[in-house]
Amino acid sequence: MFLLFGCVGGNVDPDFGAKYVGAKYVLDPLGEGHAPDTDPLIRFDAFDCATFVETVLADGDVQKLNKIRYADGVPDLVRRNHFIETDWLSNNSDIVQNVSNRYAPTAIHTVTIDKKNWFRVMHNMDTDFSPRTARLEYIPYKYAADIKVERPVVVLFLRDNPKIRDKIGTDLAVRHMGFLLPNGVLRHASRRTGAVVETPFREYVQRMMESEKNLGIMILEIKK
Repeated sequence: MFLLFGCVGGNVDPDFGAKYVGAKYVLDPLGEGHAPDTDPLIRFDAFDCATFVETVLADGDVQKLNKIRYADGVPDLVRRNHFIETDWLSNNSDIVQNVSNRYAPTAIHTVTIDKKNWFRVMHNMDTDFSPRTARLEYIPYKYAADIKVERPVVVLFLRDNPKIRDKIGTDLAVRHMGFLLPNGVLRHASRRTGAVVETPFREYVQRMMESEKNLGIMILEIKK
């Protein structure tokens, strides 16, 4: 058994999204409030996995949420932290850090994000982004089920599926995220369930292990 310690940031919802349990799952529920993505900057009735984590980390404050979701906190589709691997993790390094290697054997998964091609394929937009490669240190699933935490942490779920490039124009590694709680529960916005739910973490890990494409998890400590 591996014991994991996470730090609770001062601006984080102290209940870690408990009040949102039961809210419906909606893919990509937030936007900039104007074209090309007219969805609102913030809402509390619907989430996908990323916006749930972001809203909780921001404690429901729209200005804090903007700083998490956008480069320099400026709401704009092109400036949005679309990719956890290369955008979100680096731009939010003041809030979270990968501590996976402290608590279990780890491996490295390398992924190249081609944001320019993704914008072209998914949004029919021309941008100036160059491909970026990220080396993600993660805990393989065979070690993940026994992880326990004393404080809530963010957990990222990694998957290796090269065919995704043909669909969206880029590779992708992080396919899901949520909060791992000290009681062994994963609180997350579940596409499968259609709502924000609480799932036994061990059961979720065991289900992920059924596919060899699923790699493992990254544990993110929430900084003070």
